[in-house]
Amino acid sequence: MINARIRSFAFSGIEARPVWVEVQISSGLPAFLVVGLPDKAVGEARERVRASFTSMGLALPAKRIVVNLVPADIPKEGSHFDLPIALALLTAMGVIPFEEVARFSAVGELSLDGSLNPVAGVLSAAIEAASLNLGIICPAAQGEEALCGGDNAVLTPVNLPALINHFNGVQILQPPTFTVAPAPLAGQRPDLADVKGMETGRRALEIAAAGGHSLLLSGPPGAGKSMLAARLPGLLPDLTPQESLEVSRIYSAAGLLTGGKPLRRPPYREPHHSASQPALIGGGAKAKPGEISLADHGVLFLDELPEFSKTALEALRQPLETGRVSIARALAHVTYPARFQLIAAMNPCRCGYLGDASKECRKAPRCGEDYMARLSGPLLDRIDICVAMQPFTPLHYMAETTGEASAPVAARVLAARQRQYKRQDGQKNCEAGLEILEMSSAAQDMAQKVAARFRFSARGYTRMMRVARTIADLACEEAVLVNHVAEAATYRLPSGMKA
Repeated sequence: MINARIRSFAFSGIEARPVWVEVQISSGLPAFLVVGLPDKAVGEARERVRASFTSMGLALPAKRIVVNLVPADIPKEGSHFDLPIALALLTAMGVIPFEEVARFSAVGELSLDGSLNPVAGVLSAAIEAASLNLGIICPAAQGEEALCGGDNAVLTPVNLPALINHFNGVQILQPPTFTVAPAPLAGQRPDLADVKGMETGRRALEIAAAGGHSLLLSGPPGAGKSMLAARLPGLLPDLTPQESLEVSRIYSAAGLLTGGKPLRRPPYREPHHSASQPALIGGGAKAKPGEISLADHGVLFLDELPEFSKTALEALRQPLETGRVSIARALAHVTYPARFQLIAAMNPCRCGYLGDASKECRKAPRCGEDYMARLSGPLLDRIDICVAMQPFTPLHYMAETTGEASAPVAARVLAARQRQYKRQDGQKNCEAGLEILEMSSAAQDMAQKVAARFRFSARGYTRMMRVARTIADLACEEAVLVNHVAEAATYRLPSGMKA
């Protein structure tokens, strides 16, 4: 006989799978058992629940208590089962009415004093609860996160006694509300006004921001590659509601949502070149999301690109093409979104001074050839824009006038994005197919001649035309013209680089 049960969730990637938390209290020797394939964190819920009950002046009945997590063939991981186990027990003991609790699902971790701690995956749980026509109970710190899940009731108690009082009609829990995010302070983000000169790099950065294109910056040390890349987030528009929901689900699953608030700005990730393949792509025993998924609808900046392990770099090829990554492990098979914008920087050779007459390396050109060999042709073929930066000259740099600030560039980027979304039903140019890229006959002829002359692959040709479409959008042109194709072609193979 089942005395009580309540809905909770087990997580697989960013997906939440419904789980029944069943409680049976029967005669026999006193025991407290948790079954249904729980991991160690779920098993420890017994002691956290017992301690939280003691802090409220409640004692577990001196009987045989069995908690069953259904279905039993799904692994149950995490401390978020504490709250549903406690609620099911309270219902079975007659402390709170079953009819009230049955309208809700629950996730949350209990402290020893009965307070509720934040847990990972609340957003996915709220979405699944809405699909089941259930409300959701979660920690107070994650109220905004739960509100994003849909039009369902949300209860956010600070502790277990407050929840008990609510269900018994002693007090009413106020529903959570969205708070207005404070506007970023001026000067908080790096500004393009700090960048003097580097007109080619600035132009490439604006095109990459407008169309969501991948960008490779090559040049000697101190040429300004990292400086330019750091200013890209300030050019990008806010996430759309759909993008915000997807990115927030990933961060929620990883337990990285700050203050339980959904993300509204594109994420910016910059892992060190010592990062392993699982850290970059995702994986581990529990198939956690990697940097490429945490950069979904945002920017992944890889500085010193050839210094990353070859296996990690080659693993980027499929996500760059498909916008997702599938992680297969013995205990899990998970697919994460990974539609990121790759920005990479590298030196022309190991010493960094290939092509610099004043600091020419002694092993040229072999030094540069060996260094470039770390990057495979298929990987370079997936990069839309390649730019060779010029060596840094202090006197020339100081004589340069201050460049255009980020604000007007961001306005042009936003206008170009809006044209793309309207024309391509919410798609950026980096995702668009050739069939919807309107171009003049002269531009098409030139594109085909360039592709034949430099033996571009079909992928290379497509990516060149996508960049040309972005250049046309920045120029407010309806069709791609010859000059747009000509500029896009210069970004495929800069001098000194071989693909």
